[in-house]
Amino acid sequence: AVVSTQSTGMKIKWSGTEYPLSAVPLSSTVLELKNLIKEQTGVLPGRQKLCGISLKGKPPPDDCVLADLRLKNNQKILMMGTREEVIEEATTAPEDLPEVVDDFELDEEVMLKISERPENLDKVANRVAKYEFKKKFHDFREGKKLLVLDIDYTLFDHKSCAERGEELMRPGLHEFLSIVYSEYDIVIWSATSMKWIEAKMQELGTLVNPNYKIAMLVDDGAMITVQDEEGHVVRCKPLGVLWGKFPQFSPKNRTTDRELLKLARYLMLIAEKSDFTKLNHDKWERYCEKHGVTFDDLLVPDTDN
Repeated sequence: AVVSTQSTGMKIKWSGTEYPLSAVPLSSTVLELKNLIKEQTGVLPGRQKLCGISLKGKPPPDDCVLADLRLKNNQKILMMGTREEVIEEATTAPEDLPEVVDDFELDEEVMLKISERPENLDKVANRVAKYEFKKKFHDFREGKKLLVLDIDYTLFDHKSCAERGEELMRPGLHEFLSIVYSEYDIVIWSATSMKWIEAKMQELGTLVNPNYKIAMLVDDGAMITVQDEEGHVVRCKPLGVLWGKFPQFSPKNRTTDRELLKLARYLMLIAEKSDFTKLNHDKWERYCEKHGVTFDDLLVPDTDN
């Protein structure tokens, strides 16, 4: 029932913890509510997104009075947001990161030579046996292929001067992930710590979007050190770790990131292919031109309209 008294209680859930608010005046604005939440959580009002309250089906503006919302007593509200110190850590790349090479960025011939060296096969096997995939949020879906995405420069521009998540994210990020999710299970693998990855993902809003699901996060603990053709010691993300741990995937049914919205066309075009090893992913733009599918053909209808 709609609250008819002059105040109401609320339960704010954030980061796995519930924060009770008692006797919140219904004459308060949403901004004033956010300030009360800040006192409990340390998250600034401008960083907060409140889920569970709405005005005519849309998020209420900060100047909206609580009495205008259809609130229940002890209403549960999910707050999404990040403290400033966590954002600062997440948006500042560690200065001591070693040189990192993704195995999917190397030349195919070079990658094959490196991956087949006995010492590197042993390292991959060691990671398969010992690395714990603790951040697996959703089961892999039967029949879906695997899309492995990096964070920096793919989802998130960590050298940008912007401060807010929506400014740091690559243009079209959520549309891209929504489109490819219909055919691909999505894994995020970054050459940083899991704490840093989770902070980035929370700020970008990728873990709670209703139009797609991130199956799993993988951090630098799954990486290995190898020596390239020129003798440089580098760290890389061997996709063999994923194939060894999840045998339903292989080079035949995985792909990796390039440009977002344009890439969405390519990923949907090849989704029905049974063997990705027969495709040259480096020429994906030419493949799209040949098959003549436009991005507009792939857009997911706006569920709000």
